[in-house]
Amino acid sequence: MTAYATILVDTGAVARITLNRPDKRNPIGPATCGELVHALAALRDDPAVRVIVLTGAGAAFSAGGDLSAMGGGGAAAGGVAPASLVELFTTMHAVGKPIVAMVNGHALAGGLGLMVACDLVIAADTATFGTTEIQVGLWPMMITAEIVRNIGRKATLELMLTGKRLTAAEAQALGLINRVVPAAELEAETAKLTADLAGKSPAAVALGLRAFYRSADLDHEPALRFLEGELGKVLALEDAAEGITAFLTKRAPVWKGR
Repeated sequence: MTAYATILVDTGAVARITLNRPDKRNPIGPATCGELVHALAALRDDPAVRVIVLTGAGAAFSAGGDLSAMGGGGAAAGGVAPASLVELFTTMHAVGKPIVAMVNGHALAGGLGLMVACDLVIAADTATFGTTEIQVGLWPMMITAEIVRNIGRKATLELMLTGKRLTAAEAQALGLINRVVPAAELEAETAKLTADLAGKSPAAVALGLRAFYRSADLDHEPALRFLEGELGKVLALEDAAEGITAFLTKRAPVWKGR
């Protein structure tokens, strides 16, 4: 794959993207957004990839926006064009493969938004979370859309207005993350989760994830009409027929991905 300046990418059935500026606590700027968009597109188009793990190098997942790059950014390594959080988040929700955030440390400000934009989140019990922008006279504009859709208005506003930090247990109770595990078990527990996800029908997962995000912002009746059409697409999959047959004959399904 392309040589990146701010991230590392490992391919396989469970691919991994690592934010790789540990000396700066893995900040999110235009160059990193561009590299993430580029890498996600490549993993989306790779049929061997079933699940994507997103994590951070060093002691942090990501401490937030790259303040030094807020005025813009040039091309990253390999000529990858910079991108915005708009492009990054819309790309993430259109990949059609589960993206699991493996949170090894601080997930703050823009880093929290990036984490929440993932489909699932598993975190070490030592990790901390928060929208800390207000402490430096800023407001977390771009991550608002992701966070409020996950935890609602009041909880989102309390985080943003106070800038307080949450423990992993508090973040889980609020609905920001799915699972909290001991730090020493983070890799092993993430491997168990992703192995389970990788064993599901890739065709059903792709249709389901894309339908989930598209329907989430529709009014109730239009959402139902849209999902009715998507149900027809799922039922027409070869994997659906295989899954039903396998269930009835008490054997493991063999997915074809179509």
